[in-house]
Amino acid sequence: MSSKRREIVVVGGGLAGTATAIGFAAAGFDTVLIAMEAAPDRRSTALIGRSVAFLDEIGLMEELGSAAEPLAVMRLIDDTGRLLRAPTVEFDAAEIGLDAFGYNVLNADLHAALQRRAAKLDRLEIVEDRAVGLSTTTDHALVELADGGHYAADLVVAADGRGSPMRETAGITVRKWTYPQSAIVLNFDHALPHRSVSTEFHTRSGPFTQVPLPGRRSSLVWVEEPRLADLYVDLRADRLAEIVEEKLHSIFGAVTIEMPIQRFPLSGASVARLTGERLALVGEAGHAFPPIGAQGLNLGLRDCEAIISVAQDNRDDPGRASALRRYEAMRRGDVRSRTLGVDLLNRSLLADFLPVQFARTAGLAALEAIPFLRHFAMREGVAPGSGFVGLPRALRERVGRDRP
Repeated sequence: MSSKRREIVVVGGGLAGTATAIGFAAAGFDTVLIAMEAAPDRRSTALIGRSVAFLDEIGLMEELGSAAEPLAVMRLIDDTGRLLRAPTVEFDAAEIGLDAFGYNVLNADLHAALQRRAAKLDRLEIVEDRAVGLSTTTDHALVELADGGHYAADLVVAADGRGSPMRETAGITVRKWTYPQSAIVLNFDHALPHRSVSTEFHTRSGPFTQVPLPGRRSSLVWVEEPRLADLYVDLRADRLAEIVEEKLHSIFGAVTIEMPIQRFPLSGASVARLTGERLALVGEAGHAFPPIGAQGLNLGLRDCEAIISVAQDNRDDPGRASALRRYEAMRRGDVRSRTLGVDLLNRSLLADFLPVQFARTAGLAALEAIPFLRHFAMREGVAPGSGFVGLPRALRERVGRDRP
């Protein structure tokens, strides 16, 4: 059986998979990206801290240009209406020496920028096909394509989503769970400027989060009871706009909804391990949870950064067992802590149990009242592990500088 040989095979053409392939090619690895054309995506992504630094290193932030809107302030407002209500907490990037925590960008714009950057790399080949099989030996992995072709590689990176066929073929088990919530995702215009401020209202059904886009536009992630979500998405655009303005307490004046809108049930997933023989999982192939706290793609991009770094340290054989053990060790703590944090935050909003409400309220009150805790939380959010030691200078330069 004949096969083409590459150093790296990346499976999956979503944002994380394409960024991983670009990063490997930019680092000098002969790389092939196996992916079908991505479906249109009207969502946006808040790129935070190290994600921005990583994308900047591989040439993406320049490609994005003015399509990326800075996130200078993140505001949390308790809108639960409960007896125990937390104070409003504002996280201002200037408090930790940054112009912005990161940038919000439409996924369609990010995808287009990734495609432009990929087209400029000589070491990156893109194959529009599906990977349907994976076999391994001690010295290489073999990926089988739907058209009958094969690629042999030192390392296979699976970025093929929540239902990852590569993960399943490798026998890596996954634990899945669901939440009694749905997410409504939409973009909207508004009369008043957002001033690069993102506002997250904590409601009894979940977060209601506005994130700024360039101009007088914002994206919205609205977590709601499934029954109500079904009703809202069937409303006329003008009536839905009135409800959104009301839930935003008119802080942006009148709003205009951009149709269509998206809705999907909330769920999560956690894998037993992030690696197999000559295989590494990145993005939602390795972890998945609700769109809360801007964690999803940011966590995936930290996976990308880590596996590329490990491969560079093991350039003679980036898929060897010791290299993959190193990747597992680097990512496991971050993945577990973020998954747990998002889960606890979401469940705390749903809980009517008074001690849970008290703990959440006390925690947010402490962040508001004690600058050290607030600064620690901001640094940790921008770059995990930097809460006590401070942000690395290189990251401050890449994330904090002004952009067009």
